Amino acid sequence: MSAQFFSQPIPEIGVEELASRLASATDGIQLIDVREMSEVAIAHVDGFEVLPLSEFNSWSEQIQTRFDPNAETLVMCHHGVRSAQMCQWLMTQGFTNVKNVVGGIDAYSILVDPSVPRY
Repeated sequence: MSAQFFSQPIPEIGVEELASRLASATDGIQLIDVREMSEVAIAHVDGFEVLPLSEFNSWSEQIQTRFDPNAETLVMCHHGVRSAQMCQWLMTQGFTNVKNVVGGIDAYSILVDPSVPRY
């Protein structure tokens, strides 16, 4: 993913709302975690598909076939920076309902589930 300038505002979802959505039916919601596999090994939330940004070249060309561009897509990282980049990129690829998980897994650990390790 290049460091190009994105100007579209990024829709957001808080970790409390994420937890609520995960507790109910997640049908139709696509969950993407853009952290590195080593980070996911430390802490993760079930249901997220891991697409490390460092491996962008290996999965980017398949994004349209792996995910539905019209389905709600929630993107998470450690604090919300990398996931915001991913959200912007997904929007340039025609994804219409993308949301950045504000605060990432760190906020999820603090505000929702303290059993998720912080790092």
